[in-house]
Amino acid sequence: MPLARSLSFTSLSGLEEWDEEFDREDAVLFEIAWEVANKVGGIYTVIQTKARLTCEEWGENYFLVGPYMESSVRTQVELIEPCNAALRRTIDKMNSSGCKVYFGRWLIEGSPYVILLDVGFTAWSLDRWKSELWENCGIGVPWFDREANDAVLFGFLTAWLLGEVCTQCDEPPHIVAHFHEWLAGLGLVLCRQRQLPVATIFTTHATLLGRYLCAGNVDFYNNLAEFNVDKEAGDRQIYHRYCLERAAARCAHVFTTVSQITAIEAEHLLKRKPDIVTPNGLNVKKFSAMHEFQNLHAQSKARIQEFVRGHFYGHLDFNLDKTVFLFIAGRYEFSNKGADIFLEALARLNYLLRVNHSDVTVIAFFIMPARTNNFNVETLKGQAVRKQLWDTAQTVKERFGKKLYESLLVGQLPDVSKMLDKEDFTMMKRAIFATQRQCLPPVCSHNMLEDSSDPILNCIRRIGLFNTAQDRVKVIFHPEFLSSTSPLLPMDYEEFVRAECTVMGIPSVSTNLSGFGCFMEEHIADPSAYGIYILDRRFRGVDESCNQLTSFLFQFCQQSRRQRIIQRNRTERLSDLLDWRYLGRATGFRYPRPASVPPSPAHSLHSSPHHSEAEDEEEPYDEDLEAEKDRVNIRQPFNMPNRNKNQTVGLPEKN
Repeated sequence: MPLARSLSFTSLSGLEEWDEEFDREDAVLFEIAWEVANKVGGIYTVIQTKARLTCEEWGENYFLVGPYMESSVRTQVELIEPCNAALRRTIDKMNSSGCKVYFGRWLIEGSPYVILLDVGFTAWSLDRWKSELWENCGIGVPWFDREANDAVLFGFLTAWLLGEVCTQCDEPPHIVAHFHEWLAGLGLVLCRQRQLPVATIFTTHATLLGRYLCAGNVDFYNNLAEFNVDKEAGDRQIYHRYCLERAAARCAHVFTTVSQITAIEAEHLLKRKPDIVTPNGLNVKKFSAMHEFQNLHAQSKARIQEFVRGHFYGHLDFNLDKTVFLFIAGRYEFSNKGADIFLEALARLNYLLRVNHSDVTVIAFFIMPARTNNFNVETLKGQAVRKQLWDTAQTVKERFGKKLYESLLVGQLPDVSKMLDKEDFTMMKRAIFATQRQCLPPVCSHNMLEDSSDPILNCIRRIGLFNTAQDRVKVIFHPEFLSSTSPLLPMDYEEFVRAECTVMGIPSVSTNLSGFGCFMEEHIADPSAYGIYILDRRFRGVDESCNQLTSFLFQFCQQSRRQRIIQRNRTERLSDLLDWRYLGRATGFRYPRPASVPPSPAHSLHSSPHHSEAEDEEEPYDEDLEAEKDRVNIRQPFNMPNRNKNQTVGLPEKN
């Protein structure tokens, strides 16, 4: 999706013209981001998922650069000696000059090399480097902004690293440095200011000022041309951050964004039109058979159901087989991530399900990390009670099985009335007594440090979703990233959502103000038929958008089991469109509407909000037949190119 070329900041140019084609084996790619082996937000997932493919294409010449975080390194990185002689000399030189630079492999798919810079160890240089930044670039960073101070340290260390690599190479190197977001952007600015022979790329996933403006309840996208960007950044006390981001965008040889909507945003706020849009993708894993991913889906759902059994002990008055799980996850930005509209829509959905006497229960998870001091005692108790009940059931089952076995051995049919004795009943009565609960199931799984001012909790209090018996919509706020080592919900994020929504066939809701939503609208004739519901947030007000989301959720709750399976399989078959291997090769292609019967209740022959098992049995679902219909209708938009290690690439010309 190329855009019109815009000029970089030519007064800082020091790069020789690289207009000739060159062998990729003679080039080195450094990808720099604050979220390399450091899970903060979505960029971590972006880099992690495309690492395997990038390693395949660049081999030993691909290096990720990020900050050294000891807690992450202990579990995610294997520290080793550098294999590249020039890089080994570079790291030795920097370490002997008062830095701490670590080299290793990131223990993810592809096992990419990582160079980790300890910003804390070089904090003694902060004042000197901030003075240099002011003298050379006219950007001042206040002492109280710790995140910006870290960006200064990280930027100067990155520029030092790249400059030292250029010095230590025996021959003039072809170095490409790809910087993500403003936290890494200063390194790019310094590379240009010092005239290093490095081709630079800057990618913004969402502009910094745009995040703040969106959170301020303004009609952002319809008034982009009207903002006084310097004043807006100054009013929000982020002018220094904005300057770092804008300088990186203006200085880069190539400036990219991850969506068309962000490209429009960057053009107005950063005053440079992106050269190209590079959508984020996923590392798509294919299975040899359709039932394989269905089995994984079932396993993950079963583990979530076990957590729910414990969380709602004493109030488990709903059928888990007729329970729909919804979730929203990511960085805790209450408005920007849509948590506000989601909660309001859940309240309206709760009303619709109650007045329609639906037997469907909805459990909505909010997985957004916030400041906590520990797990909620009541939540931990719930999981302990569930385990105790399970152990009791297993004990009684073993005793029952032993008596049954002994009865059959002597050739007698068992007397069922004597299979359970007084001791068994006592054990079961004690277990049932333990499930008695005097309070409602908690809406938050942790103790919040700022409970009274937390946006999600305050909204829950306002709309009244307290997990009562009358509520058909239950809420669980999990203010911590998921981990398989958690004593509460021992699942990784990928297991919980089955490795991102579309890849594992989980229908999702997005908006026409997100990169994902715009991408899907551009490439799919009818996204909702494939389980991708696009909410109109650009041309509708908040109340209209809430009603639209409520309608989407209510329709989904009305689907029969058969309809949900059809939709899930169809969503999974969209995954090629998001594969890193294929992105960028499908320009202009649009997936047609599915040929088979649509799963949406609005077009279904059934209008009842709930279907009996008998109805499902009358309409048997043949997965292979449905898949074949879609394969015929959804033509492969592109073929995988043959990989050639000697493939040549062109670098940007000097501006």
